[in-house]
Amino acid sequence: MARQNPFDEIEQFFKRMGREFEESGLASLRDVSVDVSETDDTVVVTADLPGYEKDDIDISASGRELTISAERSASDEESGDRYIRRERTRNSIKRSLTLPEEVVAEEASATYNNGVLTVTLPKESVDEDEESTDIDVI
Repeated sequence: MARQNPFDEIEQFFKRMGREFEESGLASLRDVSVDVSETDDTVVVTADLPGYEKDDIDISASGRELTISAERSASDEESGDRYIRRERTRNSIKRSLTLPEEVVAEEASATYNNGVLTVTLPKESVDEDEESTDIDVI
């Protein structure tokens, strides 16, 4: 008589939970890795966003707050292909961070090259309006 693995039931449970977690989309809600640097006049935020198109990316800034979000869908979603394994599904990310100083959001610029987003934000020299401003990605 073959002996049954006493941990088989637990392993199956964790595999099932992992699949459900991936299918729910929660696994794709990851933070964006960023670097924040500054000069005398600007704050520069660099973020890794591999696999996104620049049109998938939204950036907004207000005062000392910067928010980067992006959303994409897997390619060939409507091709009718039958997948054996599908990990590159819809993916959404969002990251908000507090900047070291107030910035002039209206004068900010952003570039996206090879999966790396660079947002350059001029530092504010006087008190200005606190409204949030969207930043176009070039």
